[in-house]
Amino acid sequence: MDSSSLKVSLQWLISILVLVIFFSTTYISATQPKMLPKLSVLGRTKLLRESSTTFLESNSQDFQTFYYNQTLDHFNYRPESYTTFQQRYVMNFKYWGGANSSAPIFAYLGAEGDLDYEMPVIGFLTDNAYQFKALLVYIEHRYYGESVPFGSREEALRNASIRGYFNSAQALADYAEVLIYIKKQLLAENSPIIVVGASYGGMLASWFRLKYPHVALGALASSAPILYFDDITPQNGYYSIVTKDFREASESCYETIRESWSEIDRVASEPNGLSILPKIQNFQLNNAYELKYYLEAGYTMAAQFDDPPSYPVTMICSGIDGAPEGSDVLSQIFAVVIALRGNRSCYSINAAGFSIQTVGDTNSPDLSVETVEGWAWQRCSEMVMPIGRGENDTMFPPAPFDLTTFIHYCTTSYGVLPRPHWVTTYYGGHNIELILSRFGSNIIFSNGLRDPYSIGGVLKNISQTIVAIPTVNGSHCLDIVPVKSTDPEWLVMQRKAEVDIIESWISQYNADLHAMKK
Repeated sequence: MDSSSLKVSLQWLISILVLVIFFSTTYISATQPKMLPKLSVLGRTKLLRESSTTFLESNSQDFQTFYYNQTLDHFNYRPESYTTFQQRYVMNFKYWGGANSSAPIFAYLGAEGDLDYEMPVIGFLTDNAYQFKALLVYIEHRYYGESVPFGSREEALRNASIRGYFNSAQALADYAEVLIYIKKQLLAENSPIIVVGASYGGMLASWFRLKYPHVALGALASSAPILYFDDITPQNGYYSIVTKDFREASESCYETIRESWSEIDRVASEPNGLSILPKIQNFQLNNAYELKYYLEAGYTMAAQFDDPPSYPVTMICSGIDGAPEGSDVLSQIFAVVIALRGNRSCYSINAAGFSIQTVGDTNSPDLSVETVEGWAWQRCSEMVMPIGRGENDTMFPPAPFDLTTFIHYCTTSYGVLPRPHWVTTYYGGHNIELILSRFGSNIIFSNGLRDPYSIGGVLKNISQTIVAIPTVNGSHCLDIVPVKSTDPEWLVMQRKAEVDIIESWISQYNADLHAMKK
């Protein structure tokens, strides 16, 4: 590896180790539940360090922002249920063929984040709008961005009564209302809607097609781990894929990481041991758990977003394996951090505010905590994904998912009991092939098998119209990020397969529509 490649590798690892402060949803304490991997497509946006100029501002000529007077509670008839709030949605009419031609509508279903951060990383809609002559719609998820009841996210999350309306079923009903309203306003009753979602949003897209088939003709669900609930997927599945990714990159790298955890504990237990371990700038280590937390999160994020052409897992392993000959385990692990100390591309962490800024870079955004706080609530209420690992079944130390500990945390934090079986009760998941082959249609489940969350995804065709499109070398939601000239052929073909399937749905719909009008 040449010096420039090594430098990029080192920068990647230090970026990831810093970034996990924002993207981890849990808590740096050995007495609290273990950190769970962040379920999000937004990691790519932050790793690219988007300019402080928002996507909407820079594309104002094509994108128009609107607000819908949304109902707070779709499922009750108490007076307070009729309270409304402003839900943001964005539209792009540039290539739309119009209502008279029944041109389609592509609708992105917002996930756990502000639309300003989600839209730049979702390229599937803009990349294919011209070909389909599609109207583009992006709808923000309730309680994120500007779509917060009563105007204040802090108040909404602090108030137990208001917080109770923050769930996926309400979000899906929001999307249905907005899309029906748009079609009515545009006199586009015959324009078919294709919903698109990524990660948690991918789950929403697939569930939306199942719950609202009269609204959406079809769904593209990218990296949607709809089977990571109850006991459908092994607890250690996520970390098993991370381990596989690193082991395939380098057996020696895998062994070094696997051995490092006990070595960190050994050094930390010695007098002044913590002073020996490296420190992230402006963040003092209080115990060995904190350091292991950052390393674990760094490795998992690298695997989750193991994108070509850089392949950060390979880059990290190159940094570890490239330590000077004779280096001990910890020297190998921390060669990356040590190599960048004093480099102008160093990082400062404001742990209290969960903000990240590149030192000396005035364009690096101060990232909001809303995704962290919002997803923490969603996990404590209904999105209970039992991700853990046992003894010697991955390259990580044991950390099984313990429901009792999780319940204690959630009741202490929010005063509510998690509902670990609600997702499979409300949306299904058990025996999915048997059920959906007789019930559902028009859903694409796309996955990259290097993505640890793919273990909880649909990886085989369920029927002729509920199809899986996995790629061996793909990562989390890679298929719906913007097209690049450096995209490998397998990624190009995955996207083409998705487009061909959606074209067939729309063609069949138009044929059926024409036949009905005769």
